[in-house]
Amino acid sequence: MTTFLVPTDSVHASAASCDYLAGRVTAADTVHAVNSLRGGDETSADDVRDGEEALNVVTARLADATVETHQFVRGNEPGEDVLAAAAEFDADEIVLAVGNRSPVGKALFGSVAQRILLDSDRPVVAVPRE
Repeated sequence: MTTFLVPTDSVHASAASCDYLAGRVTAADTVHAVNSLRGGDETSADDVRDGEEALNVVTARLADATVETHQFVRGNEPGEDVLAAAAEFDADEIVLAVGNRSPVGKALFGSVAQRILLDSDRPVVAVPRE
């Protein structure tokens, strides 16, 4: 039995992670799909809806496994929420869809993926987001 953590911020990220997991998850596995929003003025109703849609993709695509979805609105940075969720759910592996942002863009605006890759205490699989 393996516990996977799938952080997602879009249906495209969910689809990429599910493509990777499709041949790997079994009925004995658990997948925790996590969408993290900061809340307050930084989060709109559209953000909440988009997060829910992203989580629904994981539930639909990985129906053979036990899928639990979590939408966090804790005021935290998304990377912080993902790392905390990995510990909370004792995830064996984090499956993270990564985009194509330039190194300068990552340096200027930060990168959730970079934070997770550098600070995680468990294996992280980075899959390309289409």
